[in-house]
Amino acid sequence: MASLVGSTDSYTPPQDALDLVERAVEEALKLGAGYAEARYHARWGKSLSYRNDRPVGVGQLLEEGIALRVMLGGSMAFSATNELAGDAVVRLVEKTVAQARALADRSWGAGVSEETLARAGYRVFEKRRLEDLGLDEMNRMLHGVWGSVSRALSKARVAAFYQNLGWDYEYKYIVTSDGGRVESLTPRLDYFYNIAVAGDNGDMLNRWMQYGNVGGREVWDSWRVEDEVVGEARVLEKILLEAKAPPSGKVDVVLGSEIVGLMVHESSGHPSEADRVLGREAAQAGKSFIKPDYKGTRVGSELVNISDDPTIPGLNGYYLFDDEAVPARKRRLYVEGRVNELLHNRWSAYMMGERSNAAARALDHRSEPIVRMANTYFEPGDHTLEELLEDVREGVYMKTYMEWNIDDERWSQRYVGLEAYLVQDGEIRGMVRNPVLEATTPEIYGSIDAVGKDLRFYAGTCGKGEPGQPLPVSFGGPSVRARGLVIRRP
Repeated sequence: MASLVGSTDSYTPPQDALDLVERAVEEALKLGAGYAEARYHARWGKSLSYRNDRPVGVGQLLEEGIALRVMLGGSMAFSATNELAGDAVVRLVEKTVAQARALADRSWGAGVSEETLARAGYRVFEKRRLEDLGLDEMNRMLHGVWGSVSRALSKARVAAFYQNLGWDYEYKYIVTSDGGRVESLTPRLDYFYNIAVAGDNGDMLNRWMQYGNVGGREVWDSWRVEDEVVGEARVLEKILLEAKAPPSGKVDVVLGSEIVGLMVHESSGHPSEADRVLGREAAQAGKSFIKPDYKGTRVGSELVNISDDPTIPGLNGYYLFDDEAVPARKRRLYVEGRVNELLHNRWSAYMMGERSNAAARALDHRSEPIVRMANTYFEPGDHTLEELLEDVREGVYMKTYMEWNIDDERWSQRYVGLEAYLVQDGEIRGMVRNPVLEATTPEIYGSIDAVGKDLRFYAGTCGKGEPGQPLPVSFGGPSVRARGLVIRRP
């Protein structure tokens, strides 16, 4: 089997490994498996960490291996190996099939949905290759950001500034016993910072942010990191110097795109994962307020439309085929305030009598493909921010957050504003400090009466699974206006 996506200077998909993937599926079927799926999965990259004006850590990633999942007699088993040799793969197959057979009489039922599977290969091309981004240049980039940030403030000071810049490539070759064949190569750049700003009285605020996109070195330029971080530092300084206590009680709230993006990830994307709905994630990452007879469940006003789309180019959760060879598409989770569809892999779709919508993702060769989000967002409306504010008599505009939490069923939420403003008679009247919004998911979505057009995406790392699988995702939305929510003071 010849590679479809080619190679990079430091890595070429090993022919032997690709042949072993094909062999693993064939051997599993010979031993009695009703379904078999094998994946060669490799990841490699570099990272550099900075604290203030100097580097504090260098990281290098290089891992590869083969994963195997089989189904037999209503049971499912998964195993993996990093030994890329014929005898090791034979042992992997024998062990995995034996595990499935041993569990067959205790299974709650397992299978895969029938799908039209892909036979395809694709790669994301870079305008400027990530592999050409060496540690010397990364050092200059991060030192330049520190130089700009360290000079940005006049009345407060930067107490600490941590940065991490990293790039990686991900190569996958997936084979299923019912005809799926998918090969892919994805480059990704990631940047994270955490800044602490202190006032003369010892008061301190911090802000962290993650950037991440699929693409090459050109992604860094599109982020305008120095300008963004300097702007955030100055906002923290202004909060320390000017912010007053927020109003309390029931008021109108305009939520910025950053909070909306986090909200849809946590209270739409996670509860829409079908394995949570079925209870498989209950002991690992939580449950869901959505029930198996979910179709049409009302969760918000008719303006609430939330989707998850892996196919948006450049976003952190981008892919064209999932890790079960199912072609990716946009998934419309909430439509006009009602639950419309769940996120499915082939197992959950089989269990619920539905079709997969390509939500199967795995972190690495050691990980089973489970139901995951990709790029989740609140679909934009047609209002400007000024129009959202103009009908607010007394309220709060929460642009960004400093803290959030949500319960295991994704029902009760809490957000503490960071950059936040008092709104009176349609106009911003100054900054407020730490407004606290606590409400249930339907209370927030049900109170939305206007949606902005300022759609923006943010990068994130979504945690789920046991062992954990921290996967790259994006989430976003426009600003929205919600009527009559309760704001508390910290």
